[in-house]
Amino acid sequence: MKKANRYLTIVCTVLITVFFMNVISTKNIKLQKNTSDTYKIKALKLSPDLNLAGEKVPLDRHDIRERMDRELLVNTYWQSNGLLLLKRANKYFPILEPLLEKYGLPDDFKYLAVAESALIDETSSAGAAGMWHFMKATGKEYGLEINSNVDERYNIEKSTKVAAEYLKKSKERLGSWTLAAAAYNAGNYGVAKRLETQQVTSYYDALLPDETERYVFRIIALKEVLSNPKAYGFIYDEDDLYTLPKTKTVKVDTVITNIATFAKNFGTTYKDLKLHNPWLRENKLNNASRKMYEIKIPVE
Repeated sequence: MKKANRYLTIVCTVLITVFFMNVISTKNIKLQKNTSDTYKIKALKLSPDLNLAGEKVPLDRHDIRERMDRELLVNTYWQSNGLLLLKRANKYFPILEPLLEKYGLPDDFKYLAVAESALIDETSSAGAAGMWHFMKATGKEYGLEINSNVDERYNIEKSTKVAAEYLKKSKERLGSWTLAAAAYNAGNYGVAKRLETQQVTSYYDALLPDETERYVFRIIALKEVLSNPKAYGFIYDEDDLYTLPKTKTVKVDTVITNIATFAKNFGTTYKDLKLHNPWLRENKLNNASRKMYEIKIPVE
């Protein structure tokens, strides 16, 4: 009898334990939130005013709408990249904007620089360098000094002037800013030849290489997101953004035998001087021609 009671007690204990475990598990399932409770991935409404330098995107055309939608979605929901671009834009747009105005290029083309390099002085796998991503031959053609000692593709002021010259010539040749932007990606000859072959005169009517097909839409999407970041879910404080440290300019028309020593003499470091003057490619400035260079020196 005692054994039977003991056995019954064990069975009851197990059943009660299982019951309460199921209750707790059910409650946890109910309490657990769905991803949709905290994270929303929304379709985007395309503004009818989307444009590049005043040339409107023909969103009434189905293929154009899809292509524009794609680039806007990619640049909205690639959140880490978008936030980094916002931070860098605050740093470099104050330099680019007056330069574009000075050289007669629409302000929208600062977003082309974003599309090209993400506002980083990098070199692409194809060899395009600087914020505007010039190839060596093109840079030299437009008067930039490019060698192992000095590479002015990394000089933001000089490369912006060249970018403006290139784009204005492209617009004059091809007839629109959208085609000029496309030519920046695919080359003037390549775009002109395709327009002629296809008997069209508009970027939106032409069948172009895949990268160029996306290129102008990417620029416009970047313009839209960076111009209206909070509308696309980017939240930040002003002190989260990057800023450019103050500098003074020193003019040099002589040889600099050691950049590190030169920097030290001005109270800075080799690293900081190179960060402000990435066009200096070595630890010296040869300057056999006694050319006048302007070197930025960081100041506190």
